[in-house]
Amino acid sequence: MNEIMKGVFIPFIGTSAGSACVFMMKKSFNTTVQRILTGFAAGVMTAASVWSLLIPALEQSEENMGRLAFIPSAVGFMLGIGFLLLLDRLIPHMHMNSDETEGIKINLPKNTMMLLAVTLHNIPEGMAVGVVYAGFLYGNSGITSAGALALALGIAIQNFPEGAIISMPLKAEGMGSKKAFILGVLSGAVEPVGTVLTIIAAGFILPVMPYFLSFAAGAMIYVVVEELIPEMSSGEHSNIGTISFSVGFVIMMILDVALG
Repeated sequence: MNEIMKGVFIPFIGTSAGSACVFMMKKSFNTTVQRILTGFAAGVMTAASVWSLLIPALEQSEENMGRLAFIPSAVGFMLGIGFLLLLDRLIPHMHMNSDETEGIKINLPKNTMMLLAVTLHNIPEGMAVGVVYAGFLYGNSGITSAGALALALGIAIQNFPEGAIISMPLKAEGMGSKKAFILGVLSGAVEPVGTVLTIIAAGFILPVMPYFLSFAAGAMIYVVVEELIPEMSSGEHSNIGTISFSVGFVIMMILDVALG
C-alpha cells in the first residue's frame, strides 16, 4: 500500500517541483534541457503504454477470449485516443514553446486558459496511473510494481515543465511568486484525485480492466504523439530529444521486464 501511495503523488510532485521554478528562475527552461526532459518522458510513457498497459490488457483478455483477445485492447485504445482528441477540441491546446491556442474560443485571459488546459490534461494522466496501480493492487493483470512506478515517474518528468509554464508567466505579469507557485501546484492537484478515484472504481469493474488499461494506453500515446514528440523535435539539433527518448524507453523496458 505504501508503494501505491507513493505512486499516487509522484506525478503531483513533478508539477509542484516545476512550479517551484518561479522562485529560482527569471526565464523559461533552456531549450536543450526541455528537449531532454520531454524526450525522456516520451520514451518512458511509450514503453509503459506497451509493457505496463497494452500487454497486460492482452494477456488478461486472452484467458477468456482466446484469439479475440485483441478486441478489448483495440476498443479501449481507440477510446483513449478519442477522449484526448475530444479534450483538445474543447479546451485550449498549448505546447510548451507556443503562444498559439486551438479549439473553442474562450473569452478568458491567456494565462487562465493555459491553467485550464494543463489542469484538464492532467486528468487522464492521473487516470492512467490509477489504472496501472489498480491492476497491480488486484494482482490479476500482470502489472508489476516497477512498471507502475516507472509510469508515474515518466508522467512526473512531463509535469515538471508544465508546472513551470503555469507559474512563471504569471510571475512575469506581476503576480507574486508565492501565489504563482500555488496556482501551478493546484493545476496538478487533479492528478492524485483522478488516480485515487480510478483505483476505487477499478475495484468494482475488474471484468473490464483490459478496456481500462488500453484506454490509458491510448491516452498516453496521444499525449506522446501530439505533445511530447513535437516539443522534443522542434528547432535545430533536435536529435538530443530522440536520444533522450531512446534512453527513457530502454530504462522503462528494463524496469518492467527485468524487475517484473
